[in-house]
Amino acid sequence: MFAIIETGGKQYRVEQGLEFKVELLQAEAGSELALDKVLLVSADGATKIGAPYLEGATVSCEVLGHGRGEKIFVFKKKRRNDFHKKTGHRQDYTSLKVKSIQA
Repeated sequence: MFAIIETGGKQYRVEQGLEFKVELLQAEAGSELALDKVLLVSADGATKIGAPYLEGATVSCEVLGHGRGEKIFVFKKKRRNDFHKKTGHRQDYTSLKVKSIQA
């Protein structure tokens, strides 16, 4: 059984027991979190597709913690103008573990 959920403007394919990282959520580590923006649920060959979301479908997750991703360097340069700029960015994330999928 798997589901496709939406959080933080991105879509994720999740299964029970899967650990994954999403955009930063306001939740404490160790707490339960219910994600209700479920786009699709597939189980035993039967697939339910929402328009855009499935009514009554939720994915229960446990919040494992928060962190920051790897640094990404952004380098801008304009030739013949003596212009260059180097900046870095680290994205904050929340680590989740799927406990159950209800459809």
